[in-house]
Amino acid sequence: MNFADRLIQKIKATSPICVGLDPRFEQIPQHIRDDAPTPGAAIFDFNKGIIDAVHDLVPAVKPQLAFYEMFGLDGLAALSRTIQYAKEKGLIVIADGKRNDIGTSAEAYAHAYLDEVGDFAVDALTVSPYLGYDGVKPFLENCKKHDKGIFILVKTSNKSSGDLQDREVEAEKLKVFELMGHYVESWGQDLIGKEGYSSVGAVVGATFPEEAKKLREIMPNTIFLVPGYGAQGAGAMDVKHCFKADGTGALVNNSRGILYAYEHMKQFAPEQYDQAARAAVLEMKKDLASLHE
Repeated sequence: MNFADRLIQKIKATSPICVGLDPRFEQIPQHIRDDAPTPGAAIFDFNKGIIDAVHDLVPAVKPQLAFYEMFGLDGLAALSRTIQYAKEKGLIVIADGKRNDIGTSAEAYAHAYLDEVGDFAVDALTVSPYLGYDGVKPFLENCKKHDKGIFILVKTSNKSSGDLQDREVEAEKLKVFELMGHYVESWGQDLIGKEGYSSVGAVVGATFPEEAKKLREIMPNTIFLVPGYGAQGAGAMDVKHCFKADGTGALVNNSRGILYAYEHMKQFAPEQYDQAARAAVLEMKKDLASLHE
């Protein structure tokens, strides 16, 4: 099935929430770290608890690759185990690696993450468009071949994103992020599914709601992967314009606010981190549902 169709149908059946699996080792509860033989084993055990707690509430998880790569082969083993376990639980897995290159290098990245099988084979991958179409084409080809998806960086949630993304492009009289939005919408036209969305999505930060409003007009067939909710300061009203009028079209990511909810939900002990994560998802689900009431 077309990736966008799978994702939209999962969102409709659960919620528009993506849980970012960003395992900051020092924040993993002490009892897990004490019991695990290696950092990678602790990371997987922690992720497994989160996945078990939320898999019926959300459509997708998003491992941020840096938090696994920093632990070398041990961390990469944890990443592979996490991907496989999340799939077994019926979740869509989005690898957040922001990969980009040209030629055979881009093809190699596409094979690593967007083939049918492999240690790191996922459902979708985040991609940087800085090298232009040459750096995106190999990923598009694997999306078509294997019914996978990509999310291209368009307007990111970090404070300094405007250093480049908000600059004016004189010839088109557009800002860089707006021009990129037009590119993304056009690159995804051949991958639009029955739900009306393309398997070529866009990363659009919740911390810039007015820019998101413009991008939603530019990209009516594009699913927005929306970082910035929670720990970065954005709330439901900030992501409102990422959704279309019918309430579809966006997948809102929350990492720290869910993974480490036990730190601020004082009714939960560290040993109950999974229960705290579930409670945080339910709160977020209620918050987002208020936009469409």
